[in-house]
Amino acid sequence: MNIKKGDTVLIITGKDKGKEGTVSRALPQVNKVIVEGLNIAKKHVRPQGQTRQGGIIEKAMPLHVSNVMLKCTECNEPTRVGHERRPMGADQKLRPVRICKHCGKAIEDRMRSS
Repeated sequence: MNIKKGDTVLIITGKDKGKEGTVSRALPQVNKVIVEGLNIAKKHVRPQGQTRQGGIIEKAMPLHVSNVMLKCTECNEPTRVGHERRPMGADQKLRPVRICKHCGKAIEDRMRSS
């Protein structure tokens, strides 16, 4: 799966088509991602004793990865993702990197860089 937690994505199909958001959770086992504030569904919950109040809550539901497109950190365009092995780090060891198909530059991993 080419999309990771912290990536900025564009939704290309569905009710939120054309909207952008940040991936809050990636589910690689089922090829789905949860995007913050998008694909919201209303869920009816029952009260759980003294701890949780019942009612209708809004919850972000998973989207299939084929329905979202990664935005490049360099050219800021929605893009397909390629993979290359490039020398990185202090030891200049070859490591796999995600590549933007538009500009050819490495897509920055938001979770690792911060």
